[in-house]
Amino acid sequence: MRKLKLQVHISVDGFVAGPNGEMDWIHTGASPQPVIDLANSCDTVLLGRKMAPGFIQYWQGLADNPGDQPQPLAQQLAGMRKIVFSQTLTEMPGRNVEVTTADLAATVNALKKEPGKDILVYGGATLVSYLVDLNLIDEYHLFTKPVALGTGLRIFNNRKRLTLISSVFHDQLVTINTYVPASL
Repeated sequence: MRKLKLQVHISVDGFVAGPNGEMDWIHTGASPQPVIDLANSCDTVLLGRKMAPGFIQYWQGLADNPGDQPQPLAQQLAGMRKIVFSQTLTEMPGRNVEVTTADLAATVNALKKEPGKDILVYGGATLVSYLVDLNLIDEYHLFTKPVALGTGLRIFNNRKRLTLISSVFHDQLVTINTYVPASL
């Protein structure tokens, strides 16, 4: 069975975005290799309705217009299957994009049973918090940035017991902690 893996940038005080969704604190110049490695293990990306348009446009634009530098992550993300969860939209422009209004838990559980690589969820915060609350995430890859935001959007609304399986200090700019749900 495929795993659902969360990859998210998170502040030391537990926020994944500023109060209005600001993410300007994330881009600190670290090597993208850990993100590429995680994406290589997956063939499907889950996105929330609010995050999806910017995500799809950014990565597809970078893949189509790489400039002087090849963009392997952009090529990879633009080519992956993308499923957007929405209660209001029925379609969204972009390559390999599907929009679903179906039940979140039923859809994710069905995806996990399909053949293929693992599934990756990037966000947004609302979608991820639902996935966390429904115990659907199998691996948490938390890219902790050395910044405290003080306020903002969270993905953990309730107590969640996790087991740390690895911790890597990367490029002096981020600590990547990987967790799995704790067995009770």
